[in-house]
Amino acid sequence: MNNQIPLLGITGYSGSGKTTLLEKLIPELIARHIRVSVIKHSHHNMQVDKEGKDSWRMKEAGSSQVILANDERWAIMTETPKPVSLDYLAQQFDQTLTDLALVEGFKQEPIPKILLHRQEMTKPLPEIDEYVVAVATNYPLEIDRTLLDINRIPQIADFIENWLHHFHGAR
Repeated sequence: MNNQIPLLGITGYSGSGKTTLLEKLIPELIARHIRVSVIKHSHHNMQVDKEGKDSWRMKEAGSSQVILANDERWAIMTETPKPVSLDYLAQQFDQTLTDLALVEGFKQEPIPKILLHRQEMTKPLPEIDEYVVAVATNYPLEIDRTLLDINRIPQIADFIENWLHHFHGAR
């Protein structure tokens, strides 16, 4: 990926709380002077910026830009005959407004990710691949990655802030 804005995935099964976590995390990161944008993959036909919908919620939470994507179209609304790549979507961000792009969905993409899982979910913990940098759960777990408490937003923000600092140091 040749995009200069760091991408960090927030992945997990439907119902794991990805959107809710982002909604709480964005203001926390902004309070730390990290300008956040969001790329969200949707399997549904999109209506952008209707009150209460995910794109509206991300905007209300303070995201500089929101890019919503599904296989038929992506927004900043652009009709497209075929799916576009995550790299292409990320290049649409204004680098003067964004320090970090949080990516919801796109779980197959080779980008660093925080994997979410809740104890009450019927599906087991998804496979932890080489791109998972941390796992956020509401139960104890023995893993070889950083384990975060899904309900402790400041702890997750600390992890992301550290990750972002190392990302910039590694470039």
